[in-house]
Amino acid sequence: MASLSKTSVWRRFSSTFTSKPTPSKTHLHAPIPDSAFPKGYVLTGIHAGVKKKPGVLDLAVILSTSSRPASAAACFTRNAFKAAPVVVSQQVLEQNQGRARALVVNSGCANAVTGKQGMEDAWAMVAATDALLEPNQGQKSQKETLVMSTGVIGQTLPISKILAGITSQSPKSVDSKSTLGSGFEAWERAARAFMTTDTFPKLRARTFSIRGKEYHLAGMDKGAGMIHPNMGPPSGQLHATLLGCILTDAAVVPKSLQSALTYAVDRSFNSISVDGDMSTNDTILVLANGAAAEGSAEIDEQADPEAFELFKQELTTFAIDLAQLVVRDGEGATKFVTVSVDGATSYADAHKVASRISTSALVKTALFGEDANWGRILAATGSIPLSAPLDPTRVSVSFIPADGTAPLPLLVNGEPEKVDEVRAKEIVSAEDLEIRVDLGLGNESAKYWTCDFRVREDQWGL
Repeated sequence: MASLSKTSVWRRFSSTFTSKPTPSKTHLHAPIPDSAFPKGYVLTGIHAGVKKKPGVLDLAVILSTSSRPASAAACFTRNAFKAAPVVVSQQVLEQNQGRARALVVNSGCANAVTGKQGMEDAWAMVAATDALLEPNQGQKSQKETLVMSTGVIGQTLPISKILAGITSQSPKSVDSKSTLGSGFEAWERAARAFMTTDTFPKLRARTFSIRGKEYHLAGMDKGAGMIHPNMGPPSGQLHATLLGCILTDAAVVPKSLQSALTYAVDRSFNSISVDGDMSTNDTILVLANGAAAEGSAEIDEQADPEAFELFKQELTTFAIDLAQLVVRDGEGATKFVTVSVDGATSYADAHKVASRISTSALVKTALFGEDANWGRILAATGSIPLSAPLDPTRVSVSFIPADGTAPLPLLVNGEPEKVDEVRAKEIVSAEDLEIRVDLGLGNESAKYWTCDFRVREDQWGL
């Protein structure tokens, strides 16, 4: 049998796929008032030369200037090939018992699978950034910087360029070219320095109150491909290319900050998928410097569970906002899809089902083709074992329009509905939609956020 060329294979299948443009993402980024950002931080993004194109920002530096000790927490990748910056940041947090005052991030090179040299380079970035900090407030540790990297795997960093870029931000340097600031422009520069294949800087800020005292949260993340995070705390089995940092001027005990972040990440960054691939570098970091907590004690989960619960919920909803931006910017994505699973006996079961639906190639390609083939959703739902056996006669599936109009039932208690095909097509043709599955077993629920899959001619290597 004669072999087929890639071109002939493409021609055979090309009629199956519809070409359509990726929706514009420009509306997802807009200026933020300076007053919305947390107090006590200065930051910037610069071109250090990691990326070859002149002027493209590729190095971010973030410093806490608060007189109070800053707490730090993180969730890292569980990928076995953990990148050097993941290992180094974990060690910094362990050595400092959850305290850190700075963050340095480079894009363009992941510093992953780089052996001994990669570790040395990550520690060199820590030392150079530590040198930018004012003398610490009675803390003995010399290592107060966390580090993140993103980009190509298997290549070493141009470390001399990165160290020169970090040093250039020192106001004490003779050749200082510091652009450190605290307003929107500085935050935007830092967010842009995170970017790889992202189409816009992912930056958000909000104000919240606990017992009448006002605090701020601001954060940035990056990611468009290799997105299916599975992250956990430093002390556990590791999960963490998605990078993100969240900064607050609230004061939180390190252990409580880690508890809040672990909860938040499970319901945000660990609940998104673009292509089903976990990165070697996925990391989410939080700093809480207490700059707006003058005269207030640190929030403590044990001593003041009410205040902690308020903070945890604010952090969780904020993390969800940031995580959803990654899905909306998924490589080639034309749709943003919420997968809601209700009626489970446990959150873990609901989360497993939502994850399976969100990563099903058949579901995602049907969404791209705007095909209301809900049988693929059921197939994914029934494909994984749960703590309680699934009863097909109790399962219901609906499409939920994003415009607030009535849901469209597809399956009710195991019985297929007579579906209005025109209405179903309208719903799956929209840019935003929700798939809702009720397992009919209990009261627990979970959400996942995903996008569609497109097949392009250039993916065949033509």
